[in-house]
Amino acid sequence: MVNSQKSKKIAIIGGGIAGASVALYLSEIGLEVSLFEKGTSLVNGPPICHLHAGGNLYREISDSQCITLLKESIETLRLFPDSIDYRPTVIAVPKRDSGDALALLPRLKMLTHEYEQLIQQDANNEVLGAAQDYYRLFELEEMQKLAERDEVAVPSTSEEWMIPIAKHVDLSTLKFPLVLVQEFGWNVFRLGASAVLSLEKNPKSKILLKTKVNQLTHTEDKGWKVFFEQNQQESVEYFDYIINAAGFKSGEIDDAAGFHKQRIVEFKAAYVTQWEGTGSFWPEVIFHGERGTPHGMAQFTPYPDNVIQLHGMTENITLFDEGTIANDKNSAQPKLGKSFLDKIYKGWSLDEVKLRTERAIDHMAEFIPSFSSARVTDVPLFGAQQIPGDDANLRAAGVSFEDNNYARCEIVKASSVLTCADEITKQLITLGYVNKSVQGCREFAITNSISDEAITQRALTYTKQRGYPSGLAYRNIKQNFDKKESQVCFA
Repeated sequence: MVNSQKSKKIAIIGGGIAGASVALYLSEIGLEVSLFEKGTSLVNGPPICHLHAGGNLYREISDSQCITLLKESIETLRLFPDSIDYRPTVIAVPKRDSGDALALLPRLKMLTHEYEQLIQQDANNEVLGAAQDYYRLFELEEMQKLAERDEVAVPSTSEEWMIPIAKHVDLSTLKFPLVLVQEFGWNVFRLGASAVLSLEKNPKSKILLKTKVNQLTHTEDKGWKVFFEQNQQESVEYFDYIINAAGFKSGEIDDAAGFHKQRIVEFKAAYVTQWEGTGSFWPEVIFHGERGTPHGMAQFTPYPDNVIQLHGMTENITLFDEGTIANDKNSAQPKLGKSFLDKIYKGWSLDEVKLRTERAIDHMAEFIPSFSSARVTDVPLFGAQQIPGDDANLRAAGVSFEDNNYARCEIVKASSVLTCADEITKQLITLGYVNKSVQGCREFAITNSISDEAITQRALTYTKQRGYPSGLAYRNIKQNFDKKESQVCFA
C-alpha cells in the first residue's frame, strides 16, 4: 500500500477520537504514524453515546448533514461493530414544545430512501436492519395497548422496545405519534479500547502519552520540526506531514504552526446515574426541546447494571453559561474560562456534580415519573469540543488543509473521523506517500483481529481508571458480524 520509494513519517497531534481513529486508519494502510497525546490515555474527551444514523436528534440541521451522518454511521458501524449497542432510539415531542410530532416525517422518508440506495450499492450496508424498518410511528392508541403487555427482558421487535415507554412514560405530556428509529448507541469506552488495542498491536504506530507538543517549525529540507516535552524532557523530531487532531486545543496547534482558522469551542457534560429501572432493556429516549432554554431536549441513554446517562440541553444541566466561545483574529484558539479548564484538568467539585445531576434527574422525571428515584454518581462525562467555522449548529464536519503538508481533523460527531481520514488519504496519494489502491478502502486486518472480550477488558480498565461505573464498559445488546464481511469501501 505504501509507496516504498517515499516512505514518510506522519505526526498526529491529539489522541482523542479523531486522532486515535485517524492514526489507526493510516497505520492500517502501512504508513508510519506517531500519535502525540498530553494526557495519560487515549480517547478521553467530550461524551459520545449515540450513533447518529440520520441525525434525527437535531431538528435544526439540514437534510444534507443528515444524509452525511447516515452514511458515516453505516461506515463506522461496519468498522467498529464491537463498540455499538444495537438498540433503537425513541423520539418524542412534548406538548409544551412548539414542534410538530410529524415534522420529522419527510426527513425519515428521505433517509429511508437513502438507506435503500446504500444497500443497493452494497448489501453489507444493511446494518441498521431492513430499510422498511428504519423507522416506525406509534400513535397514542397503540401505546395504550402496549402498556397492558408485559415487558420483555430482551426486546426483539419494535413493539417490544416500546413497552417500557408505554408503561412508564407519562404519555399525557407528549404529542403523537412517537417515532422509533434505528439510531443505535455508541460506547465511547469500547471505541477507545478498539482503537488503542489496534494501535498497540500495529508496528507502524507509535503512541506517545504524557507528551505535550510545544512548537512546530517548517523547514524546506527536513519538513516539520516538532518540539515536544515528555517526562520533563524536551525533544525534537522531524516529520513529513502534520495532522492537527487536538480537539478543543486545535487552535493552540494552529498558533504553534503559524496558521489561523475560525472555530468555536463548546463545553458540555452528561451525567451518570443509577436507576433500578423496570427489569427490561430500554431504547434510548429523546424528548425534544429548544436548546438552551429551561425546556431543552432531555436524553435518556441506558447501559447495563442500571446505569443511565443523561443529557439535558439547558444551561443548568448539559450546557453552561459562557461555555460556548469563538476565537478572535489574534489567535486560532478560543479562550475557555478558567472554571471550565479547571473541570477538564483538575476535576469537578462534588457539590456541582450533585447539583447538576439532580437537575438532570428532575428534568427526565417530568416525562418518566419513576425516574425521580435515580441516584447520583460522582463523575460526569464531560469535555470541550471544537466546531470549525462559526455555526454552532454544525453537526457534520471534516478536514481542512494548509500549506506545507498540514491538515486538521475537526469533528463534531465521532462518526465523521473516517470521512476525515479519507480526505487526508487523498492528499497523501497525491503527494506520493501511499498508493492509489488504498483510496476509500478499509481492509483493517489488525483492527478486525481484536476480540470482543479484549475490548471489554480494556474498556473496564478505562472506566476504573477514570472513576466511572463498570456498566459503561458493556453494551445492553450486541450483534455478531463477521468482521471480514464488515469491511467497507466507499468511493
